[in-house]
Amino acid sequence: MTDRTGTLTYPEGGFGPPKDRQGHAAGSVGLPAGTEVFSADDHISLGADIFYERFPESMKDQAPRVLFQDGAWTLAVGGTTFLPREFTAVLQQYDPLAGSATNDPEARMRELESDGIHRELAFPNAVLGLMGWPDKEVRELCFRIYNEHIAELQEASNGRFYGVGIINWWDGDGARRTLEELKGLGLRTFWLPLKPGARDDGKPIDYNAPAMYPVWEAIAESGLPISHHIGESPLASPCRDNSVLVGMVHNVASFREMFGRYLFGGILDRHPDLRIGWFEGGINWVPAAIQDAEHLYASLQHMADHPLTHDVEHYWRTNMYASFMVDPLGLELIDRIGLDRVMWSSDYPHNESTFGYSEKSLAAVVEAVGPDAAVGIVSTNVQTFLGIDPS
Repeated sequence: MTDRTGTLTYPEGGFGPPKDRQGHAAGSVGLPAGTEVFSADDHISLGADIFYERFPESMKDQAPRVLFQDGAWTLAVGGTTFLPREFTAVLQQYDPLAGSATNDPEARMRELESDGIHRELAFPNAVLGLMGWPDKEVRELCFRIYNEHIAELQEASNGRFYGVGIINWWDGDGARRTLEELKGLGLRTFWLPLKPGARDDGKPIDYNAPAMYPVWEAIAESGLPISHHIGESPLASPCRDNSVLVGMVHNVASFREMFGRYLFGGILDRHPDLRIGWFEGGINWVPAAIQDAEHLYASLQHMADHPLTHDVEHYWRTNMYASFMVDPLGLELIDRIGLDRVMWSSDYPHNESTFGYSEKSLAAVVEAVGPDAAVGIVSTNVQTFLGIDPS
């Protein structure tokens, strides 16, 4: 630790690839006895060819295939992966871990337990590559099959594993259909993309347009919280050197547009009971985004199409949560963000995950806010977000 509260000291050579790390839960991190650490944002790769196996016979030729190739669980068509080279390179750093994929949940639980983590909420990995699949019928079918598969793992985990589902977000009937099915499977949240793609006529989808009102109505009626995640923002131009690093610095700060749409686009005023989670972007961005939104609303209110029903901070305090792995600056600003609005995560098994040093990250939370307040951050806040009784 350094003199700065909640700050980790980084090793000179970095933490190394996750595939070369081991869990390191050696002792107490200062949490009250009996606290079960619940990671709010982990990831899981597909370890089975579920789309081909579960597509109807008449559509099997359209199914993307799941392959383990060159040390990565990837997606392919005709035996050739279609994921970007940089994405595959990232997968190769952690997919060799025994617990990285859906094919060995017992190994996954052992690896998490070895790092002091008892429960988790897990987002997909390579399935992100299907978000823009051009055939929307095939896309929705893939999502429904993924939801079934991840719900089976959740059901068998005895409360240790919770999977993030994916819905049809591009039309109201499809949203209602997939939300009802997802909820019936027992999944408790779903990934909603920051970039919704194009309509059938090729024009960009506008989340705030009346054509999307039925989607938001279906989401609100479902009562399920919305999960937004970093990782959808490609660089504006090629980057020859350290493209992965440049891309991550860019992606980690990708929430502001959608944040503005919820506030100023009227979504939260029409649906005041929505719960929204912002995952893997840290928490230090929150005070700055609120501050800027307050100033811009005061400066441009005379040009607004409609006024806000509440002050800007109300929407954050009432509707939103955010996750972090290592965020000493965010912890310094915790009184402005709200102890009940933040969720710690390991991000296992990603490169930027705390796998191998989670005890240090957790101890930094305890040091910053104290043992009792830390329980909410590392365990109960994510349960509240998911609608799980933490008692």
